[in-house]
Amino acid sequence: MATVSAYPTPSPNPNYRSPTDQTENDPVSVPQMDLHPSSEPNPVYTPNSNHNFNTTTDVVAPAALPPSIFRISFNQDHGCFAAGIDHGFRIYNCDPFREIFRRDFDREGGIGVVEMLFRCNILALVGGGPDPQYPPNKVMIWDDHQSRCIGELSFRSEVRSVRLRRDRIVVVLEQKIFVYNFTDLKLLHQIETIANPKGLCAVSQGAGSLVLVCPGLQKGQVRVEHYASKRTKFIMAHDSRIACFVLSQDGQFLATASTKGTLVRVFNTVNGSLLQEVRRGADRAEIYSLAFSSNAQWLAVSSDKGTVHVFSLKSNGGSPGVDRSPRASEAVTSPHSSLSFIKGVLPKYFSSEWSVAQFRLVEGSQYIVAFGHQKNTVVILGMDGSFYRCQFDPVNGGEMTQLEYHNFMKPEAAF
Repeated sequence: MATVSAYPTPSPNPNYRSPTDQTENDPVSVPQMDLHPSSEPNPVYTPNSNHNFNTTTDVVAPAALPPSIFRISFNQDHGCFAAGIDHGFRIYNCDPFREIFRRDFDREGGIGVVEMLFRCNILALVGGGPDPQYPPNKVMIWDDHQSRCIGELSFRSEVRSVRLRRDRIVVVLEQKIFVYNFTDLKLLHQIETIANPKGLCAVSQGAGSLVLVCPGLQKGQVRVEHYASKRTKFIMAHDSRIACFVLSQDGQFLATASTKGTLVRVFNTVNGSLLQEVRRGADRAEIYSLAFSSNAQWLAVSSDKGTVHVFSLKSNGGSPGVDRSPRASEAVTSPHSSLSFIKGVLPKYFSSEWSVAQFRLVEGSQYIVAFGHQKNTVVILGMDGSFYRCQFDPVNGGEMTQLEYHNFMKPEAAF
């Protein structure tokens, strides 16, 4: 029998909005987490109040070596990002860039996953690194109003990733995914997948019902769950294994990349139809991240080749909220090869759609990308601690302009 504790009334924290202090752009209110016992045998949720941690937000004296970063990730609206490091975690605001707070654990245990829930006080933590703060088979529920873990979800194998919505908690294991109701942690769905060591999973964040995407049971296949209509759609996206995918905010569009890393495909999640195919390059590459702009007009791609690409999408014509201003209508489309007029004769490469804008980075570090809140900007985060804000020209394309750079792991960068 799983045990669940009720959440006590939190104390104010200026770094976060309270559950009732939401903006009109937020999909729904944050649940009050009035939890009740669950009869699910596994995973289990147990109260936890004795973990050894330091609740101070003061900047600690810098060590001789910079902290090791285990994971970086954006929150759901890309307004913040989190870093799991070898002795805790840190949360940053993107615009303007600043460190919001940090948690440094007394015994310097590592955090491998930090999943935010927009800007509210609840986070999901998973231990990581050679000396994890928590067992890697547990999801720790952290309440920053109380500056402590208030509970845990335990599993029989390591947790690969966690996804949060205001109404759902999604936990990804190597070959299984669990979907829970947020308010009472009732287990709603279990999904079996092909081996998924990266913990690939995406959930929609719009006000509508949940759309969830995960690997299928075959190589190159993705599974789309539409919970409102109770429909499951399988899409054979690639011949090779899936390396990365992303959902648009409303769950209508899905972009996928394979382990070859040369092509990115955009699908309609309702009927599974291929809407567009764009080419990152000719050489194999490891795709690190994909990102839609808020109106699904643009798609950004980062890879181990050290270049971030931005593509123009054709799939947003009927989407609500698309920017139809005169400036937007002039936006450049993804360029084609000059030999595309004989695409029926030459290989497919010569009729490919290429990126309209690029930003060159130092090769050798892993980068993730998202679109910024400022118009026509992207935010790029590196596992080396780098933070870039860049702007692209939606009409002329070409090389992006760097607007800002920080090393977010340097103490002097925090304020």
